[in-house]
Amino acid sequence: MQELPPPTLLKRDGHEAIAYRATAGSTPGVMFCGGFMSDMTGTKATELEAHCRRTGRACVRFDYAGHGESGGAFRDGTIGGWRDDALAVLDSVACGPQVLVGSSMGGWIVLLLALARPERVAGLVGVAAAPDFTEDLIWTTLDAESRRTLVETGEFVMPCDYGDDPYPITMGLIEEGRDHLLLRAPIALGCPIHLLQGMRDEDVPWRTALQIAETVESERVTVELVKDGDHRLSRDDDLARLYAAVDAVAGA
Repeated sequence: MQELPPPTLLKRDGHEAIAYRATAGSTPGVMFCGGFMSDMTGTKATELEAHCRRTGRACVRFDYAGHGESGGAFRDGTIGGWRDDALAVLDSVACGPQVLVGSSMGGWIVLLLALARPERVAGLVGVAAAPDFTEDLIWTTLDAESRRTLVETGEFVMPCDYGDDPYPITMGLIEEGRDHLLLRAPIALGCPIHLLQGMRDEDVPWRTALQIAETVESERVTVELVKDGDHRLSRDDDLARLYAAVDAVAGA
């Protein structure tokens, strides 16, 4: 396999440099926002870029600060900070209208991006989208001892099913995440939205996709449940569903 050249760095005054890879093509382009402690070398990000190349569509993938090849430490990250990383890429790298594709935490990020830059968003595709996960899937599920450790020490280490390194969960992540919760009130978005969700996802309950569909104001929402699908949704059939969803939203 041919080795890729290093990614391009988006340098910002007072902020960590963000690594990204962009391919030229038609609009609406596709911008991929990865998950918590994931990076742009994952299967969905790279295979989606390959699909965009085949169809002649522009594509951007990137690493949040503290992830992959970007600067910074993961422990310093917050939802608002990662939202701002994605906004910088949207504003400075991506050209024209975009289909924003968000995987897991990235599903929260793309909703926040669409609220911040509605004029730039042609539509959204969520893959196991996890808005509000810091509150609903971490904080509320911790036992008393784990909460006490988090409050008293500022950090709790959570096992990770997708690699050798555990997730460091900081109190700063939990508290700052509360400033960006979305599922407590209507979400003022009217763009096309397609949500892919595995029903055997052990990290994000499949009913979260239905909650997102109920909460957004858009009438153009499709929820696609994959009964035997897990959290990653990166099998060949799952990727085909992703390509079809992106093409449908781009064509809408």
